[in-house]
Amino acid sequence: MILLVFALTVVVILVQYLLAGAISGRNPFKALATMMPAYATALGTSSSAATIPVTLRQAILAGVTPAVASSVIPLCATIHLAGSTVKITAFSLAIMVLSGMPVDVPLMVGFVFMLGVTMVAAPGVPGGAIMTAAGLLSSMLGFTDPMVGLMIATYIAIDSFGTATNVTGDAAIAMVVDKLSAGKIAERPTAALDGIPG
Repeated sequence: MILLVFALTVVVILVQYLLAGAISGRNPFKALATMMPAYATALGTSSSAATIPVTLRQAILAGVTPAVASSVIPLCATIHLAGSTVKITAFSLAIMVLSGMPVDVPLMVGFVFMLGVTMVAAPGVPGGAIMTAAGLLSSMLGFTDPMVGLMIATYIAIDSFGTATNVTGDAAIAMVVDKLSAGKIAERPTAALDGIPG
């Protein structure tokens, strides 16, 4: 299951960068390679918030204008949790199957949408996403306390891969916003960007 979830996070990153590359006109693989230091940092910290400086620097190196990057990257660190959503959905399905619970497709679709909304409120700290989703697991899927506990333990065990997916995808979103803004966001020199090549 862990290998499947890791494969799904790779698919999520590739889809995000292929779409961002198509919209922005940039090479998605070159941009993705530029973001690898942010991915590695997120693997070590398991925190989107702690990785913001590296994500910001690498997004600018990938060609995102500093004004766009400095607003999109911190915002996405708290509201863009695609990797975490994939992990929670996959693990909840696995626990349902192992527990003999029926898998209701319309219910799972509703759960994924609600999870997407709930993840906006999740803090960018280790384990923040699963703790935010615990209520949904109980109320929508009917998970018992031991099942929620198993979800939390499994999620925390590989939390870093979901976080790495989240922060790497933040730059893909910044690339799209940069293209759509088309220079409409005024550049303002800030202390936070001093020394960052642009």
